[in-house]
Parts: sequence; C-alpha cells; structure tokens
Amino acid sequence: MFEAAIFDWDGTLADTRHAIVTSFQKALSENNIEIPNDYIEQRIGIGAADTFREILHSKKRIVDEALITRLVERKNEVQIELADNIQLFDGAQPLLEALRGKIKVALATMSNNSVISHLLKINHLEKYFQVVLTANNVNCSKPNPEIFLKTATKLNTPPALCTVFEDSRFGVKAAKTGGMHCIAVITGTNTKKELELEKPDLLVKNLKDPQILNYILRQ
Repeated sequence: MFEAAIFDWDGTLADTRHAIVTSFQKALSENNIEIPNDYIEQRIGIGAADTFREILHSKKRIVDEALITRLVERKNEVQIELADNIQLFDGAQPLLEALRGKIKVALATMSNNSVISHLLKINHLEKYFQVVLTANNVNCSKPNPEIFLKTATKLNTPPALCTVFEDSRFGVKAAKTGGMHCIAVITGTNTKKELELEKPDLLVKNLKDPQILNYILRQ
C-alpha cells in the first residue's frame, strides 16, 4: 500500500479549463496581447508565470519580470472572480473521502496560492489535505519534479511510496522523474495517447474508476 497520494488540481480534481483560459485572455487583452485559446490550454499545468513568459517570447515581446508579475496577479484576480463557475469532477470528493484517514493526502499544483486557497475554501476541501503546495512554494515548474519532491518531504514520505494524480503530460513526467508512481486521468487537455507517452503506472478515464482504490490501497 502507498503511504501518500498527491493530487494535482487543474484538470485533475476540478474542471478549471474555461476559467484558466478566460483569466489568461483577460490579463493578456488588457496588455494588447493576442494568443489562441489552445496555446494556453496546452500549457495548463506548468504555471502562470512560465506560460506568460512563453507567450511574450512567442510574440517577440521583452520578457519583463515586472510585467510577468502584473499579468499573473491580474490572471489570479479574474480566476478568483470566476470561482463559482469551477466544478469538481465527478468522483473527486468521494475519492478524497475514501482515502481520508487511510493514507496521507496532499495537493501539489502550479496554480497560485491565492487561487487555490479560495477554491479549497469555497468547496470545503481543506480537511482532506495534510499538505498543500502551490507555484508560490517552488522555483521550477512542472515537468521539473520539485513540487512533488517538496510535497513528499513535507509528508515525511519517501517518493517511492507516493502516487501522484495528474492529467497533464508535464505532471506525469514530473512525477515519474521524481521517482513516484503516477495515475493519469484523461480529464484535462491532453489525450490518452499523449499521456501514454509519459508512461503513467495507471491510466483511467476519470476519478470514478474502481481501479484507483484497488491500486492505491493494495496490500
């Protein structure tokens, strides 16, 4: 049996795609920057700051860190305003409840702390997580495994005894690079084929799949 389960948020526990794209586009439009929605969608999971850096670079704009900070702050403000439109995926809360008290549970997301704190509060999910780490707690974004390794340390659990829930290829790669097991769910922006390329230990359609508990709680 694993000692800990580490969950991603965007696209894994909650359907945040529309809110993320809308908040990015609002921040960008206010700075006269245009980018297709799918450009943003394909980068969900690496963190807002790095996504904005890539966008500015693609537009041959100066990557000014002061501007990056303002863009991230504006994006966070808009996403919090849209919080009531964000829904948990079917099976998310029942799965967290099923794991509660059996193993350690943590949240490791490249979303910013202000956004996650608000979303966890309004969805009454704080009680499920012993540790919550966000983009504010790390220097490197996924696919670097830093956030997962720091989470394991906070949980006082060896990486090999952790299983990570992810929906993005960046997240699966980060988990595997960090020496952890990974359950990939096809609920984000990446296809089954894209996720398979990163070799997750288990690939499921959604969090309701009965294979999940069998895999995590196996003796």
